[in-house]
Amino acid sequence: MSVLDKFRLDDRVAIVTGASSGLGVAFAQAFAEAGADVVLAARRADRLERTAELVRAAGRRAVTVETDIADPDQAQRMVDVAVAELGSVDVLVNNAGIGTAVPATKETPDQFRRVIDINLNGSYWAAQAAGRVMRPGSSVVNISSVLGLTTAGLPQAAYSASKAGVIGLTRDLAQQWGARKGIRVNAIAPGFFATEMTDEYPPGYLDSMKPRIILGRTGDPAEIAATAVWLASSAAAYVTGQTIPVDGGLTLT
Repeated sequence: MSVLDKFRLDDRVAIVTGASSGLGVAFAQAFAEAGADVVLAARRADRLERTAELVRAAGRRAVTVETDIADPDQAQRMVDVAVAELGSVDVLVNNAGIGTAVPATKETPDQFRRVIDINLNGSYWAAQAAGRVMRPGSSVVNISSVLGLTTAGLPQAAYSASKAGVIGLTRDLAQQWGARKGIRVNAIAPGFFATEMTDEYPPGYLDSMKPRIILGRTGDPAEIAATAVWLASSAAAYVTGQTIPVDGGLTLT
């Protein structure tokens, strides 16, 4: 096998959560281009078909599943559908997430719990369900955030706490499932990428962050999608338990 062949995901089955918009669309398209069939999961089922068209345009199969991963039963159903329709689960990209920017003294319990429920608990329920059926050589890629590693000037206690929790979850699942199940578990910590979530930032906020980014710009979704493909592929066969910042150098400043 050549070094470039190691990056291929031919005939593997990948689940991408949060696949209705933003980075989830980029992950799904990249995995299809690398050769994987893709199960697309999100709460907004009406938007999943657009992502499915991108997967099919790359010559791969696409299955859509309306899923709120904060519900363990729905996370399990997502995995069950993947196995029933496509035969296996080889990769899970835990991308679904929400954020808030509410000052800590004003954030309600429901607001805080909802972020934790989707970003952290949902990642666990999805990984738990996938881990039950994954074969040796499979991979989980959790999407954390640089806000799990640093701060960035907005009041985001719930989001930051959830994404730091994803990093801890990644380490623990990696040690539980490595030698015993042959499953690798890693995380990506994205910096700033233009998505629906960043559209909600205050005017001028992203520009104010650019001096902290060594490369001087926000990221392109294809750049982070390539990292996810690498982590899921045999090119990263000796990488597990790690959190990889894809942030243009923001966490160095």
